[in-house]
Amino acid sequence: MFSVTVREHLMIAHSFRGEVFGPAQRLHGATFVVDATFRRPRLDPDNLVVDIGRAAGALGAVVGELTYRNLDEEPAFAGVNTSTEFLAKVIADRLADRVHAGALGEGARGLAGITVTLHESHLAWASYERAL
Repeated sequence: MFSVTVREHLMIAHSFRGEVFGPAQRLHGATFVVDATFRRPRLDPDNLVVDIGRAAGALGAVVGELTYRNLDEEPAFAGVNTSTEFLAKVIADRLADRVHAGALGEGARGLAGITVTLHESHLAWASYERAL
């Protein structure tokens, strides 16, 4: 399986519901390094997994929809604990929508999957992997 990874960063504010979250139940900020890995079993006719510029642009656009926002105030996340794992899925699903819409080019239609990893620090991260 071939893969290409592009990187961006995300800065948000949010809070959590539930005793399991301890002090994170209060409003707090989070900064993530976001990696999006695109996979396919065979290279396209140009010997690419995906156009890196288009992949980076798509990731930047998706992350731009979330960054510098208080996710507690976003209607799409009303009543949801926007955990690192949950946000990885949101970003992966939004990238998949862009692939299906052709935003990453015709060659990207041969992609097999996407994995999005949100790094909270050098010690902890979470990922979501999905098929395309």
